[in-house]
Amino acid sequence: MIFDIRNRLHLRAALEHSLPMLNPEVSSLIAAADAKQLREALEAGPELSIFLSRDHGSLLRIAGDARNAVQYEIGNPLTASKMTRHQLAAGLYAPLRVLLYEDQEGGSVFEYDQPSSLFGQFRDQQVDGVARGLDLALERALRNALE
Repeated sequence: MIFDIRNRLHLRAALEHSLPMLNPEVSSLIAAADAKQLREALEAGPELSIFLSRDHGSLLRIAGDARNAVQYEIGNPLTASKMTRHQLAAGLYAPLRVLLYEDQEGGSVFEYDQPSSLFGQFRDQQVDGVARGLDLALERALRNALE
């Protein structure tokens, strides 16, 4: 799915402000194998978080043409566990990837694969239901960044 945005001022900052970075406490709780506290922390946390961001546009210096492009890994560990408990291979697509880049006309584009299409390949009703919820959550998050 592609969101094409002509007014790109502050879009990156808006996205990073509207979606918090994944709480480092989550990684500690996973490492400590404290399932009860982990569940409580995740249930009290945001719907989606940014796991990582990468300046993908700088990589294009190799070709002599750096661009404005940032790749994000966005998701929620609790949501991922609701799918991978049924289909472990769904972990290949969780967290989701979103690319924010400047197009040739100077506009900004959010581009990503729709979660329900990625996870739909597993043909599992439990996974499909969670993936449809992710479709809505991700679209909502990206639209919030536009406001």
